[in-house]
Formats: sequence, structure tokens, C-alpha cells
Amino acid sequence: MRISARNQLTGTVRGVSEGASIANVEVDVGGQRVVASITVEAARELGLREGAAVTVIVKASDVMLATAD
Repeated sequence: MRISARNQLTGTVRGVSEGASIANVEVDVGGQRVVASITVEAARELGLREGAAVTVIVKASDVMLATAD
């Protein structure tokens, strides 16, 4: 796969929760939990299951930061 997006995180699927039309895919990225909400159809087409290696691609118009203060 070739893609121009630079915000790519390699991880492992820890679980897939399917709703009526949206699947929440929980991914472990170096000990951090990332959840992607994608269509159930896409999750099934990708064959996502626990233990699968995936690349999380982040596309966002805004990224926020917070401090402990």
C-alpha cells in the first residue's frame, strides 16, 4: 500500500465491536489504545479480527494538546 498520509501508526487489533452500521476497532499502538470508528462493511471487507496487524492512519483538520495545569 502506498499512501501520502504521514500520520501512520502501526498496531495490533485488540477488539472489534460491531453496531448496526459502525464498528469500533480498538488498536494497541505501543501500549496506547487507539479506537477507530469505521463502517461495519469496511471492517468485514478488511477482515479485521483480534491479533491482526494494522496501520492506523490519522487524518484530521485539527489536533489539540493539553497540559497538566
